[in-house]
Parts: sequence; C-alpha cells; structure tokens
Amino acid sequence: MSVQEKSELILQIDQALNDVRPHLAADGGDVQVVDVTEDMTVKVKWMGNCENCFMSIMTMKAGIEQAIKSKVPGIKHVEAINGIEVA
Repeated sequence: MSVQEKSELILQIDQALNDVRPHLAADGGDVQVVDVTEDMTVKVKWMGNCENCFMSIMTMKAGIEQAIKSKVPGIKHVEAINGIEVA
C-alpha cells in the first residue's frame, strides 16, 4: 500500500469514527487512529477517560470496530495500542 493510499484510508477511518466520537466525548474520552497495517488492521489509541475505562473493550467491539468496518470495506481487525485490554 502506498503512502497516499494509507493516508486516504486513515482519513476514511477517522471520518467513520465521527459517528461514535460524540458518545466517547460524553464520557470525557476519544479515540485516535494511529496506523493501518498491510494486513488491514487498524491501530487506535484511546484518549482521555477511555484509556482506563473497563467499558472500552465493549466499546471497541460494539462501537469502534462496527463503525469502521461498516464504512471502510476491507478492514479486518481493529485493536487498541493502549488501555486496559493492553495492560
């Protein structure tokens, strides 16, 4: 994947996350796209209160992953690089 393709993909993913960001912000949190790997795994970073929230595992599956996969075809996995599920 070229640098330009990766940049466009990250932009699409970031836009898809705008659907869930208001819910995260309501609890003082956010999520940031860090990378997309060659095998189409999205790496995200929990921000604010989301980083230490026990609900972040459910939010990942039911919110973040769902939002990304529904709007960006080809994404296989979404994983956090920080937070309680990584610790």
